Amino acid sequence: MKNTNLKEIDMAPNDMNSASLNRGRMEARAGTERIPANWTAADIPSQRGRVALVTGTGGIGWETALGLARAGAEVIIAGRNACKGAEAVVRIRREAPQALVAFEQVDLASLASVAALGARLRGERECLHVLINNAAVMNPPVRQETADRLELQFGTNYLGHYALTAALMPLLRKGMDARVVTLSSIAARDGALRFEDLQAQRGYSPMRAYSQSKLACLMFALELQRRSEAGGWGLASIAAHPGIARTDLLHNAPGRWSAAGLARTLLWFLFQPAAQGALPGLFAATSPLAQPGGYYGPASLFETRGAPAVASIPRQALDEAAARRLWDVSARLAGVTPGAG
Repeated sequence: MKNTNLKEIDMAPNDMNSASLNRGRMEARAGTERIPANWTAADIPSQRGRVALVTGTGGIGWETALGLARAGAEVIIAGRNACKGAEAVVRIRREAPQALVAFEQVDLASLASVAALGARLRGERECLHVLINNAAVMNPPVRQETADRLELQFGTNYLGHYALTAALMPLLRKGMDARVVTLSSIAARDGALRFEDLQAQRGYSPMRAYSQSKLACLMFALELQRRSEAGGWGLASIAAHPGIARTDLLHNAPGRWSAAGLARTLLWFLFQPAAQGALPGLFAATSPLAQPGGYYGPASLFETRGAPAVASIPRQALDEAAARRLWDVSARLAGVTPGAG
């Protein structure tokens, strides 16, 4: 396996609390906040003076970047395609003429590219306040690999963001009220971590691989919060999911003429607008009501649509032993050494 040499960054806790205590804390948090029933982007508090990085140039990522920019944040849109990135910036400036927005190129399917982005930003900036791990690929019909020979969905949706979070940790730890928001999916409900075959080399199912990657994202968000608390890092890790939203995700990977792509085209009315799907992530990134270690999604129709609300955490995502194992495996794959000075 190719091992990309990322800068060694401390992402390990000094001490881990018991599984039962941490689970109790997260369950307690999930019930304490009272989210307004019709929370919208108009409820985002001022983000002036804050710097946010959002992965993904279209769909949920673009709507998230627009919402943050309108609220006054300086926004960095990070994505693989420079042309799409430039177009995304132009569109945001058209909608919000005073927006402070820029594009940074990164390929989440390449650990070297992720490391390069982290190095650039650490060299240019003093701090980062918000990181939104959003970009994803979904259901390529045949198994594909990243530049590092990892299964594409696991490598892009999850491990690329794990590595990006590690690379930006020094900036986040310097940011006031820093937050890492990681996007999961309702597909995580059916996900399972197959440690014996994380890269689907023995048998590939598009949806099974996607569900695994999104479960990994959710477990990472919860584990990151536990480690932040134990290590005194001063950042909040929060998870969110968009429900079922009208984006190009299904068109881009399975293809417009696949069964999933046709469903997206012909049954468009079942998918909520991307702007609505972005709200749980925006709530997690900005609201004083959002709780560290929380999970947010749409309120209605089994969390498929509606205003942001506390989302249900699948039982398998609360397996802290599996989360620690996933962290350690990820550290080896990504070239990050937790606990290094």
